[in-house]
Amino acid sequence: MTEGRTRHLTLDRPVLLGPILALSRRGGADPTHRRLGDIHLRATRTPAGPALLKIIGHGSVVSARAWGEGADWVLDQLPRLVGEADDPAGFVPRPEHAPLVEAQLRYGHYRVGRTEAVFEALAPACIEQVVTGKEAFRAWRLLVREFGEPAPGPTGDPDSAAYGMYLPPTPEAWSRVPSWRFLAAGVEQRRSRTLVRTAVRASALERTLTGSYAAADRALRSFPGVGAWTSAEVRQRAHGDPDAWSVGDYHVAKDITYILTGEVLDDDACTEILEPYRGHRFRVQSLLGLVGRRRPRRGPRMTLPTHTPYATGGRS
Repeated sequence: MTEGRTRHLTLDRPVLLGPILALSRRGGADPTHRRLGDIHLRATRTPAGPALLKIIGHGSVVSARAWGEGADWVLDQLPRLVGEADDPAGFVPRPEHAPLVEAQLRYGHYRVGRTEAVFEALAPACIEQVVTGKEAFRAWRLLVREFGEPAPGPTGDPDSAAYGMYLPPTPEAWSRVPSWRFLAAGVEQRRSRTLVRTAVRASALERTLTGSYAAADRALRSFPGVGAWTSAEVRQRAHGDPDAWSVGDYHVAKDITYILTGEVLDDDACTEILEPYRGHRFRVQSLLGLVGRRRPRRGPRMTLPTHTPYATGGRS
């Protein structure tokens, strides 16, 4: 496997690799994902074993090389990763939502991808609950480097684009992380408890890929500490659910309502505005993100705590 295996896809549409794969990258220094120009790298664990996937897209052509025991699995799964299982049928922007009409005209070829790695999406989502992205990305980076392992392929070659990449920890490894190591990374007990509790049931979580999106949502939210926001974050990535919009996020509802109505409104108002798009609400969120519009940020940035946070509210 030192040379890797290759695969080429020619699709019937241009492929937007950037937004699809960026969804799984936790910050620019995420050791499990990397982008260098047109090159996208993803280190993942598959049912067949660990893998490193390198993807390059040019128009409708996607070229990939993979290393590791899971190389064949990630190459076989590649079409679904880049959105071939997503069906946008029935999605029609309303005329009064001009920014969404514009987004659809420009990026109508966008598709929601699916990694088919449920716990791998859930672990960082647990870490991201109730804290700023910057703090969560730092914690993820520290914990992956300490409890993960180097990805297969050319990750030890300083001249390789994949140099220094890591696999995320296994569920077993997450379940054995001492509480004080979570705290040292800035992850308080509320979030680490949810992560450890779900790690023990990781195999059951993967079975949610075989049912409906609604069934996956119910299964995910049956775990204490996993609420609507966390479930949506997982289904966006692992299941490719085009309806799993980020309800409960600090920014998303405010941005969507401002873009579509000119007013900054809350989750309840956003849910009402998105109701005509039920079945495609995450598609709406993604398309509006692609046109780069958001509400003005006039206030000060949220400050990071100077000690380990013990949050009691917010998204879950």
